[in-house]
Amino acid sequence: MSKGLTSRSEDYSQWYNELVTKADLAEHSSVRGCMVIKPYGYSIWEKMQAVLDQKFKDTGHSNAYFPLFIPKSFFSKEASHVDGFATECAVVTHYRLKNDGTGNIIVDEEAKLEEELIVRPTSETIIWNTYKGWIQSYRDLPILVNQWANVVRWEMRTRLFLRTTEFLWQEGHTAHATAEEAIAETEQMLHVYADFAENWMAMPVVRGKKTANERFAGALDTLCIEALMQDGKALQAGTSHFLGQNFAKAFDVKFASKEGKLEHVWATSWGVSTRLMGALIMAHSDDQGLVLPPKLAPIQVVIVPIYKGEEELQQISAEVEKITTALKLRGISFKYDDRDTQRPGFKFAEYELKGVPVRLAFGGRDLENNTIEIARRDTRTKETISRDDIAEKIAALLDEIQANIYQKALDFREEMTTEVNSYDEFKQVLAEKGGFISAHWDGTSETESKIKEETKATIRCIPLNNKQEEGLCMVTGKPSSQRVLFAMAY
Repeated sequence: MSKGLTSRSEDYSQWYNELVTKADLAEHSSVRGCMVIKPYGYSIWEKMQAVLDQKFKDTGHSNAYFPLFIPKSFFSKEASHVDGFATECAVVTHYRLKNDGTGNIIVDEEAKLEEELIVRPTSETIIWNTYKGWIQSYRDLPILVNQWANVVRWEMRTRLFLRTTEFLWQEGHTAHATAEEAIAETEQMLHVYADFAENWMAMPVVRGKKTANERFAGALDTLCIEALMQDGKALQAGTSHFLGQNFAKAFDVKFASKEGKLEHVWATSWGVSTRLMGALIMAHSDDQGLVLPPKLAPIQVVIVPIYKGEEELQQISAEVEKITTALKLRGISFKYDDRDTQRPGFKFAEYELKGVPVRLAFGGRDLENNTIEIARRDTRTKETISRDDIAEKIAALLDEIQANIYQKALDFREEMTTEVNSYDEFKQVLAEKGGFISAHWDGTSETESKIKEETKATIRCIPLNNKQEEGLCMVTGKPSSQRVLFAMAY
C-alpha cells in the first residue's frame, strides 16, 4: 500500500494534512474554507456525539433546534458579543436569483431583505430572544437545552477539522434563577467535557479559567479544557461560559421570583465542535497513521484471513464466525475483511493507517493449532495466541490499549510542561522546547497582550486546581499569587 506519510518530525503540519485525507476522514470541498467529512471520519464524530449526547441527557438536558439565520438587529443588543463575532459573520442580503437574459444567473436586486440575516456563528442571541417567550416565573426555570448544529465563522486560513468556515458542534444554553445555579452549571459542564476527553478520547486535559482577554465575547467567565498536541502546541478542546445576566438584560428576559419580584435570568452556554477530531488525531497518531482509542474507533477489531484456495478460506471463515459472534455479544465492533481484490499486506497497511486498535490475522497454520495472530495498533507489536476465550482476551486488550494511549499522552504532557521564572527563560523554552510553560504573571491584560505580541504565546488558562504561591511576574516583576499556563496554540 503506497500511502507513506510525511513524518511528524519532518513537517508536522504536512503530516496532519496528509493523514486527514489519506485516512479517509475528510477532504477540502469546492466551497472555499469548507470541508467534506467522509463516512469514516463522520463515524468517529457520531461516536463522540452519541457519548456526549448521553452525558448531556444524564445531567438533565434536552435537545432542541433553533434557526440558522439570526436577524442582524439581535447582534447589536449585546455590544461585547457583536464585537467578538463581527469580523467572522456571513451576511444574507437577498432572497432571490434571476436569469439576466443571457443565460447568467444573477442576484435579483429587487429581492433585497428589509433586514439582513446573519448565518449562525453561535446562537446566544436567537436563543435568548426565544427564551423571552418561555420564561415568566421561577416555575419555568431552569431551562436546560442543548442544540446539535452547524455554525459559520468566516475564516481566511483554514485547516481540516481545526479551523473551517463551517463546522459541526453542540451548544448548550441554560437559564437559571440564581447566579449560584448558573455557575454550578458552568462548572458541571466543564467537568463533563473533561471526563469525555480523558476517558473516551484518552486525551489528558487541564481544566482552567480563561483570562479576561481570552474570555468568550459576552461572558463574565469562561472555563476551558486545554490539551497538548504532539508538536508542543496547545489546543482548546471545549469551553463553558458563565454569561451572568448580560443576555437576559439585552433581550429583557425576566422572571417573577418566589417573593414576587421581577428579576433578570442568569445564563450559561457551553460547546465542543468537530475540532475534537483534530485533537484526537494530533494527540495520539504516529508516522504510520491514525492511532484511535478503542472507545471511539468505528472498527475496534479487524480480522484478515490468509489462505491458499477457496476451501481453506471457507474453513477460516467458519472459525471467524465463532469469533465474531463472541465479539458481538461483548459489544465489540469488528470487520472481517475477506476481499479477494487486495493482498493481506495491503490490508494490514490500510487498517494501520486508519487506526484500527486490534488486528487479527488468521492463516492455515492457525486452523490446525487453534491459534491466531493478534497485533495492537498503539505499540505496533504482535504475537500468536490461543483462540480459547479470544473475545475475553480482546476485551481486556482493548481496555489496556485505551489506558496505554492515555498514559502515553499524559507522560508527554508532563515532560512538556516547564516552570520558568524569567522572561528570557520563557522565550528560550518557547523557542527550543514548546509545550506548556508555567509562569508567574501580574494579572494585567497589558502584560498579557505584551507577551502575546512579542512571542505569539497566549495564556491558555489559570488551572482550576492551581496551588497558590507567592512569586514575581516574569515580565514586570510585580507580585503574583499563582502561576498560569502559557503555550503556542491552534
